[in-house]
Amino acid sequence: MKCVHRTIRSHSKTSHRGIVSSPVPRYNSSGRYPSPSAHKWSHPLSSTAIADSEIANLASNPLHKLRLADLVKHGRPPLSTEALFSSANFTLDLLLIRLAHRIQALRNLPFIVVSNPNISKIYNNYLHSLSTLLPHKTISTLEDEIRFTEVLADLVETHAHTIPTLARGFLECRKYISPTEVTRFLDEHLRARIGTRLVAEQHIALHLSSQPHQAQNRPEPSIELSSYNGVIDTALDPASIINSCGNFVSEFCELKYGVRPTWIIDGEPDTTFAFVPVHLEYIITELLKNAFRATVESGRSSEPVVITIAAEPELSTRIANSTSGKTNDGIILDDNPPIQPFETPAPGVTIRIRDRGGGISPEVLPNVWSYSFTTFSDDDELPGQTHNNSNMDALNVLSGAGGETSSIAGLGYGLPLGRAYAEYFGGGIEIQSLYGWGCDVYLRLKGLGRPNK
Repeated sequence: MKCVHRTIRSHSKTSHRGIVSSPVPRYNSSGRYPSPSAHKWSHPLSSTAIADSEIANLASNPLHKLRLADLVKHGRPPLSTEALFSSANFTLDLLLIRLAHRIQALRNLPFIVVSNPNISKIYNNYLHSLSTLLPHKTISTLEDEIRFTEVLADLVETHAHTIPTLARGFLECRKYISPTEVTRFLDEHLRARIGTRLVAEQHIALHLSSQPHQAQNRPEPSIELSSYNGVIDTALDPASIINSCGNFVSEFCELKYGVRPTWIIDGEPDTTFAFVPVHLEYIITELLKNAFRATVESGRSSEPVVITIAAEPELSTRIANSTSGKTNDGIILDDNPPIQPFETPAPGVTIRIRDRGGGISPEVLPNVWSYSFTTFSDDDELPGQTHNNSNMDALNVLSGAGGETSSIAGLGYGLPLGRAYAEYFGGGIEIQSLYGWGCDVYLRLKGLGRPNK
């Protein structure tokens, strides 16, 4: 039977119910526009039109606060046909609402900003993705599920470069929108994008690891032994991720500085918990990139970076210590059965990264979570516009979670995006700087909780 392939289809002028096509406008690539109508609102021109009432109706629904437990509530793969349909319909409902919210958010930007070629491209991508999902109603047959998963694969590919494209668009429009507005929009957009991509990739992974439309009696021992549930590793080993990212980043340090930093893992290195590996890889890469660079540039490369892993107490321990009927992380104690088979791994971990890199000056510390490109002046050359790659900092061409590539290098997204990944499921990142000595960075990640109803 037919399987899903990640292919990119041309955006032809085919129409669906409630969807019409219009010519694609041409824009001035300079990103500079006449100012009188800069803040007059109008629909950005688009090659795909969807009824405003339909978008407004979808956007009127509240956003579902996604939790890891929601993504695994359909069971461990291979899923039954009914469970696969349930996952598909859950994914469809969430994506329609999420895409509509992002379209509305883009429309709320000044028209001159949305007219920028880069931001207009993102706006059109969201409209196109919504138009491809709208024809899908309730998914109740295997053929429907296959077609829907193909659409999801295209959607993930279409939005693979959203972040660097938006960054360049806002750089070109920095005369027309304040850094505060850009930061507010990007904070919201980054978090929304994490959820949208994760929901889509989770169902694609469940489809590929289940495929009940194929031979039911085909042995699949690898699935039975795997700790993965879709894109979530239910027994993720953070020490292994740290070592892998450390080897990767230290190689680039050696290329740039001629010195290879070292690190030590202590605490509870055997800890495992349920999390998304690609998210942890991005966060650790960003944090090690900063720690290694500071250590080498401060002349203390002989001092290893010390990384401590601490597991949160087991849920049963926290329940025993609770007298209010509620745990510290906000999980309501009720009669719902626990999610199987994920009680063994720790519910979360805290990772401390300690370096002797000299710390962060008090003047710089308040801005470490800012999108640094918002401070560029009009005379600054935009990242990626130079034709001399010899000056490119190799350490800025590393991180790439969820499909992003090195095109994000130099745009000042590294730490803000890392914090967004950490906070998405209730974790966070905190920095304690002892200026003149070094930094302690605390990364707290939440594991699996109860699913939302």
